[in-house]
Amino acid sequence: MAYDEYLVERLQSSLKRRGVAFTHKKMMGGMLFMVDDKMLMGVNQDKNSKVDRLMVRVGEEAEGLCMKRTGCRPMEFTGRPMKGFLFVDPEGFDLDEDWEFWVEMALKYNPLAKSSKKR
Repeated sequence: MAYDEYLVERLQSSLKRRGVAFTHKKMMGGMLFMVDDKMLMGVNQDKNSKVDRLMVRVGEEAEGLCMKRTGCRPMEFTGRPMKGFLFVDPEGFDLDEDWEFWVEMALKYNPLAKSSKKR
């Protein structure tokens, strides 16, 4: 699994600074961050381009707004987009204000998201 450790540390730092309780695990070819047993964000590398990117869960309602941002595209692994999930390439998160936008969007949606944990 290839992913940028700096981006993982940057995300950990952003969540800790906000006082967010999280876990992380290796999944989907990268490192996923979970809040309340739900995927929040992740870091992985595009297999074709070898570019490191973010995986962000923003929900279907915010997807249209987010798609207008630089470096953003639908998240898909099987040829079909996953509703409410996005990939963001470096040009869309390199600046601190862009990074903070993605963290905030993911945290805003997280309480509304369904848990991946089986009950």
